[in-house]
Amino acid sequence: MRYALFLGCQVPVHLTQYEASARAVLSRLGVGLVDIDQFNCCGYPLRNLDLQTSVLFAARNLALAARERLEVLALCKCCFGNLKKAAHLLGEDEQLRGEINAILHKEGLEYGGEVEVRHLLSVLYHEVGLAAIKDKVERPFANLNIATHYGCHALRPSEIVEFDDPVAPAIFDRLVEVTGATSIRWPAQLECCGAPLLGINDDLSMDLTVKKLSNARQSGADYLCAGCTYCQIQFDAVQKMISSSRGTNHELPSILYPQLLGLSLGISGDALGLPLNQLPLGSIEDFYFVPEPEPEPEEGAEEESAAEAAAE
Repeated sequence: MRYALFLGCQVPVHLTQYEASARAVLSRLGVGLVDIDQFNCCGYPLRNLDLQTSVLFAARNLALAARERLEVLALCKCCFGNLKKAAHLLGEDEQLRGEINAILHKEGLEYGGEVEVRHLLSVLYHEVGLAAIKDKVERPFANLNIATHYGCHALRPSEIVEFDDPVAPAIFDRLVEVTGATSIRWPAQLECCGAPLLGINDDLSMDLTVKKLSNARQSGADYLCAGCTYCQIQFDAVQKMISSSRGTNHELPSILYPQLLGLSLGISGDALGLPLNQLPLGSIEDFYFVPEPEPEPEEGAEEESAAEAAAE
C-alpha cells in the first residue's frame, strides 16, 4: 500500500505532531507514503468565495497524484471533504471539468477522475484492517475512556464523502477500541467543535467547544480523540485559550488518533509528538494494561505434582 500524503496547510505549521504520529504509525503498519512537493492548498478556504478556484486548487492536487498513479491519503478532514467534493463536481459537470483542465494543461496536467481520496482513518480501517492493527498492538490500554470526535467534513455530505454512516458512525469507535481503550457514548459526539466560527464569532466558537468538552467529561471521558487538524487545534490550543480568557477549567486533553494508536503500538511519546500538544496528557501511561502476576505455587505443590506424574 502506497499513498500520496496530503498534509494541507495547517499541519506543517500548527500541528506537526499530526504528521509525525501518522508517519510513525503508518510505517509500523507497512503503509508507504509518497511526498509530492508540488501539492498546494486543498481549496477549502475558498469554497464559499470562489467555487471554481476552489475546485481548481483541488483538481491540481488530484492531477499531481494521478501523474504518480497514487491515491491520496489526507490527514485533515476539511482537506479530505473538499478534495472529495471537487472530485464529485468534476465528475458531474463536464463543462466545469473542461474549464479546469484547460488551465491544468498549461502545466501539463489533467484531471481524469481516476484518483481516489481517502482519509487516514479510512485507510486504517478498510485497507490495513482491525485484525492487522491488533496484531501489532504491544501495549494495550485498559480502563481508558475515550470520547471520539468524528468531525463534520468526514460525515457530510455523506453521499459524497462516503466515510461512514452520518447518523450512526462506528469506524472511529472501532479504531479506538482496537487499542484496548473504551469508546464511550456521549450525546454531543456528532456536534460541531466550533472551529469554523473562530475568527468570525469567537464567543460562539468557544461556547460550542465548551459544550462539547463539558458533555464529554460528564459522560466519563478521560480524553477526547480527534482525527482532524482544525478539530484538534480547537480542542487543544483553543481549549487552553478558553481556560485562560474565561478563567474556567474545562480541561479535557485531546489526543490525535495516531498518537493514541502509536502509544499502543509501542512507539515513544516523543516520536509521536506528544510534547507538542498544548494541553499535557498527564499520566496516560497509567492506563496501560498490566497483566495479573502468575500465582506462586504453594509449598510442596511441585513435589506433589512430580510424584503424581511419576505414578502415571
